[in-house]
Amino acid sequence: MRLLLGILLPLLVVGALGEDVLERQRFAFESPFMLWLHAHSTPTLDRIALTLAVVGGIQVIAPLSAVLALVLWRRSHRSARFFVVAVLGAAALNGVMKLAFHRPRPELWPRLAQESGASFPSGHSMYSAAFVTTLMLLVWNTRWRWPAVVLGTLFTLAVGWSRIDLGVHYPTDVLAGWLSGVAWVLGVYGVYRPGAVRDGEHAA
Repeated sequence: MRLLLGILLPLLVVGALGEDVLERQRFAFESPFMLWLHAHSTPTLDRIALTLAVVGGIQVIAPLSAVLALVLWRRSHRSARFFVVAVLGAAALNGVMKLAFHRPRPELWPRLAQESGASFPSGHSMYSAAFVTTLMLLVWNTRWRWPAVVLGTLFTLAVGWSRIDLGVHYPTDVLAGWLSGVAWVLGVYGVYRPGAVRDGEHAA
């Protein structure tokens, strides 16, 4: 089920979206949806979106990931390696995908945040999805499972919304970022199997 629903199905969706992006096809629903969302935005929502752009970006997630990796290293080397490869690997994969697809960013209204680089897939969405999914897997067999699932999902959804609200990404950019991040982490999890080492043990 993890292979089918968590890896293969997301990759099929991302592949289908990516094919249309490469062919420069437009998704009919995106511009109307973004304009509707923009019309219903408020200064307060815009400030929240700008805050999420910082919190959900690599400038916050990267140092936080470094601290968590050090904490994990003291408990389980295998878990620490899984965490580093999952999170840093997602960032590297995002960069490669942006270069491959090179989709221009939306230009529907003056953007509230200046972003450079390609649009597909959303880096913020991919980072947050990978980071949250990694944490969920690491605490899955503990009492923190459901708090991590609920709070992590809400955080990832909020980061994705913020990218559209700020006008820096299309909805399909966000969707592809989420799916790619989750699929990557689940694939790495299948290789490292951090749960195979009990807390306190150090894998060679």
